[in-house]
Order: sequence, then structure tokens, then C-alpha cells
Amino acid sequence: MADLHLWATYAIIIATVAAYVSERFTLELVALGSFVAFLALFALFPYHTEAGGLRPEELLSGFANPALATVLALLIVGQGLFATDALDRPARILARSAGGSSTRTIVITLLTAASLSAVLNNTPVVVIFIPVLIVFAAQRNFAVSKALMPLSFMTILGGMTTLIGSSTNLLVAGVAAKDGIRIGFFDITVPGLVLAFAGALYVLLVMPRILRDPGSEKTFRQVQSGTQFIGEIRIGPSHPFIGKASRAGLFQGLGDLTPRLIIRRGMNFHPPFENVVLSEGDRLMVTATRRAYTQALAQGAVGHLSSADDTAATVGPDYHIAEAVIPPGSRHAGRTIRNAGIETEHGVHMLGVQRKSRMGRTPVAEIRLEPGDTILIGGTDRAFEDLRESHDLLVLEWSAEPVPQRRKAWIAFVIFAGIVVSAALDLVPIVAASIAGAFAMIATGCLTLAQAGRAFDRQIFLLVGSAIAAATALEHTGGARLIADSAVGLLSGQHPAVILSGYFAVVAVLTNLLSNNATAVLFTPIGIGIASAIGVPAEAFVAATIFAANCSFATPIGYQTNLMVMGPGHYSFRDFLKAGTPLVAIIWLTFSFVGPWYYGF
Repeated sequence: MADLHLWATYAIIIATVAAYVSERFTLELVALGSFVAFLALFALFPYHTEAGGLRPEELLSGFANPALATVLALLIVGQGLFATDALDRPARILARSAGGSSTRTIVITLLTAASLSAVLNNTPVVVIFIPVLIVFAAQRNFAVSKALMPLSFMTILGGMTTLIGSSTNLLVAGVAAKDGIRIGFFDITVPGLVLAFAGALYVLLVMPRILRDPGSEKTFRQVQSGTQFIGEIRIGPSHPFIGKASRAGLFQGLGDLTPRLIIRRGMNFHPPFENVVLSEGDRLMVTATRRAYTQALAQGAVGHLSSADDTAATVGPDYHIAEAVIPPGSRHAGRTIRNAGIETEHGVHMLGVQRKSRMGRTPVAEIRLEPGDTILIGGTDRAFEDLRESHDLLVLEWSAEPVPQRRKAWIAFVIFAGIVVSAALDLVPIVAASIAGAFAMIATGCLTLAQAGRAFDRQIFLLVGSAIAAATALEHTGGARLIADSAVGLLSGQHPAVILSGYFAVVAVLTNLLSNNATAVLFTPIGIGIASAIGVPAEAFVAATIFAANCSFATPIGYQTNLMVMGPGHYSFRDFLKAGTPLVAIIWLTFSFVGPWYYGF
């Protein structure tokens, strides 16, 4: 019966991986199917051994795993940072240090993250840089999918260089210490730096060419990045633009808004603007991209086109900006913006309008809408849900994005800093800090419950839960031990360098199927035993275990940071397999040459 459970476990794992790679089924369906298969196996055919066996309910433990709870909570925290633009200024400072090149920006950011991960736990480092890279992607108009997986991999590589760089390193050192083998802080630094350098060359130079850019996201980003909308800003009391003066014919303090006309008490001022100071009562016609309007909204500098007062749009935590088209037959066509009734009928605010044909320099509120016009609108989640049922105004898919609540940016940053500091200094477990931080983001209004719910990734939830169930079955049935013993048996009688290389390969493969910590605990005593049997320094095999257990690049379940970037980067299982497998091979081959040389074989 034991053999039945062992081989059935192998079969389920192989079928699951094949289904993930084929991408013929959704990730959620495959993960749930795998979990149900393990439940059925151990429920229909109870597994009992002298050590206690494995009950079906024990397979559910993966869904309560602290690492899973940490990842999901940190996704909510990251959404809070993005929703408040809390990291916009640090991102701009880092971007300025890289000049105008988006490639240089990514490289500097990733190298910074890798350096920090040598002395900090990888997880808080990735937490710091995910929102930074998302901001860079919006500012520099590159695909965030090109940067987030490299971020995870670079932090793992950086974590290989010191004893405290990864929890896996500490775990292996702890197990080895029980056998009298002491691993110092910098004992793995020299070979670790060589491996990190070889891996970084691949991650920085080759991986971006392998990673795909989600077509729909890329197309929308390219279209909306250059689209110009014309709008009108009324300068009311205490408006942030009051006192802005023109210099050399231009206004420097308006961000990315480009003034086209200033109307002051019936007088029109056209560019170039000479010695003009904006004052209360002015009406400022501008053209700008939707991103510029979003930034102006966050500052309270943009009002409603269809409103005659000077009130700026009220931006709450659920306020979004989107693009909509006036379709043929719309009741709004032929009406002026002021009289179209869009705000009262649909509960949204008109912010700007874009038309392929030229529009005259008339007050924006007097422009007559035509079929095919694209308008920029703002409103709450509820308003957009109701608007999708309308045939008079068609909201473009992919266009709705939240407006940052910059007035709460400092709150989000304090929450985020508290999580990072407490995790880095090990003041409290990171799972407790992360969940408390997610709650604080919602409680302080940095996020709504709906936004937090969207940040909660059900793919990751099901993927991790089913993967831990598979790892639990593999360990309890002896499947992992059988793989290890078989690999060691095949290598018997070979040169020590060949044995070290083969041992590294086996650990590197299994760390992508089990958790890296489980693999480290399983193989450390095996490696020490092999070293003793063939008469070579045990430190070589302990180091091999550390480096190989960190080679969790080929699957999203291999390491916690892979799961963290999976959702924001829109990655599939195949993406990790395609981009991560070559990196595993590079680290393995590099160690196969460096390891024997460094440890004097």
C-alpha cells in the first residue's frame, strides 16, 4: 500500500507540472485539480505507517501556511503604496540617478535590490522594490513584466553571498552545526559572489528578451501614454496654481499640463505667455495625457468640465479615472459639454475630451460632443459599474485606474516602513507584521475593501496551497528521500567533483518542487554524509546545499518572492519555467567549476 501512495504521488505531481506547462487549463483549475487528487488518494486509500502516516486533513495545512499569508498581505500593502503614490518621490530620485534610459533605471534598481538582499531578508527587499518598479514602468512606459521576475531572481542571487542573506542559508548552517560544522558570516561569500555575478549577467542581459509583454496591457499603455485630452481648469480660491508665473513664455509649475489659452475677465491670452501670473478667477485651457490629469487630480488641481463652479473633483479611496467613447446614437451627441448632462445622469465627472479632428479655441464647456469623441471621466467604483450598462457612453476596457490619494501617502509609507523595519530587525514575525500592515492600510483609508480584495490573488492562494499539499505527500510517503538516495547511488564511484556537481543538480531540481527550506533540511545531512564517505571537506557539500536550495528560479512555488511578483507581473507558470530554467543551469555549471576549485578537490 505504501508503494501505491508513493507512485501515485509521483504521478499526480508529474501530471500537475505538465498541465501547468501546457497552459491549456487555467492555473486555478490545475491547482485545485491537483489538490483534489491528493485528497482523494489519501481519503480513499488511508496511509498509515509506524511514524503516523498522513491524514487527508493534514493536506489542508498549506492554505494556512504563514508564507502564503505573508505574500497575500504584502500584496495588499503594495496596493496601498501604489494607491497613494507613497513611493513616487523615492522612485523619481532613483530614476534621476539613472538618467533618461529605462534600461539603466532597471539595472540600477535591480543591482541595488541585490546588494540589500545580502544583508536583509529577501522578502522585505522585494516588498520595497515592487511598487518602485511599478512606478518606474508607468513613468518610463516599459512593461513591468520585464522587471519584476528579474527583481525576485536578483534578490535570491544577492542572498547567496552571506550567511544572513536568506533564511535558507541560516537553516542549512543550523542543521550543519549539529554535526560540528560551523559556517561563518562570510564563509560562502567568495563562491556566492561568483555565482551571483554569473547569474546577474543572464538576468540583466538575456532575461528581458525572454519575458513576454502581455499584449493587451502593452497596447493600452502605448495608446494612452501619448493621447492628449483638452480640458479646462478654473482657478478658484486656494487653488494650487494661484501665483504660478510664466517664464520664457512657459509655465514651469503646472507639471505635465500644457496651457493653450487663458481666459481672464473676458480677455483671451494665447501662447507664448509673457509675464502672466495665474490668479483667482482665471480659466485655463490645457492639453495633457491622462497621466498628467491623474497627477493633477491627486493635487486637487482639476475640476469638472460640466460644472460652472470652481470646486475641484473630490478624490476618495475608490475614485478612478477612465476613458469613454460617445457612440453613434448617443443622446449626448450634439450637445455641449456643459449641457450634455453626463455628470448628473451617470454620476461621473468629465475631465477632458479628445477628438481626432481639430477643435477651435473656444471654452471647453461650449464644445459640442460628436460620435467618436473620447472623453476622460472620473468617478467611484459604483458609478463605473452603473455606467457599463449604459448605451450612451461606452467605457473602454483596461482604461479604469485609481487616482492616487497623495494626502495619505505619508500614512501608507509609515505603515510600509514599520513592516520592513520589524521584519529586517526580526522584532516580530513577518507574517504578523504583514497582516497588521494590510489591516492598517484599510483602516486608515489608504485602500478600500474592494481594492484590497482585488489585490488578494486567488491564483497564488490555490497554487501555494496545492503545492504544499504535494510537498507534504512527497515527504510523508518517502518520495523525496527515494529521489535523494537514488541520485546518490548513481553517483557512487565517481570523482568527488562529479559527485558534488550531481548532488547540486539534484538539490536544485527538488527545490523548485518542494519548498527551499524543506529541501535544505532534507539534503544537508545527506550532503555531509556523502562528504564523509568520499573524504572531502564537508563545507563543500554544505555550501552546495545552500546555493542549490536557493536555485528556486524555475517555478513560482520555488520561493516566496517568486509568488509575490507573479500577480503584479502577470506571469504564468510557463514564464518561470522558460526564464528560470536557464538560470538554474547557469548556477549549476558555474558551481561545478568553482566549487571543486575553491574547496581544494
